[in-house]
Amino acid sequence: MINKVFHLSTCDTCRRILNDTQAAAVCSLQDIKSENIAAEELDWLATKVGSYEALFSRKALKFRSQGWHVKTLTEADYRRLILEEYTFLKRPVIVVGEEVFVGNQAKTVAAAKEYLMFNG
Repeated sequence: MINKVFHLSTCDTCRRILNDTQAAAVCSLQDIKSENIAAEELDWLATKVGSYEALFSRKALKFRSQGWHVKTLTEADYRRLILEEYTFLKRPVIVVGEEVFVGNQAKTVAAAKEYLMFNG
């Protein structure tokens, strides 16, 4: 996969991370609200991070409102939900070569920033 960032352009956290890591300088940007992630891209990401669950955002408003929080979800469920609803993709997802950084935790952002500094 080419260097790419899956993000929401309306998300202040995503904008802050893009600015902080300088990812936009070396990655193409895909606003997942206007262009949902493709199944092939999601499948590739899941193989890199180990599961679809690792790419799934439990913070999405629809997670609770649709009752998903009380159900036991399978990997197939996580995949289907992410493909159906962009808000279920944890973000941002930064892809640089074969490296993938998922989410906005401080350690993840720091790792992405350091990797981009030396490999971007």
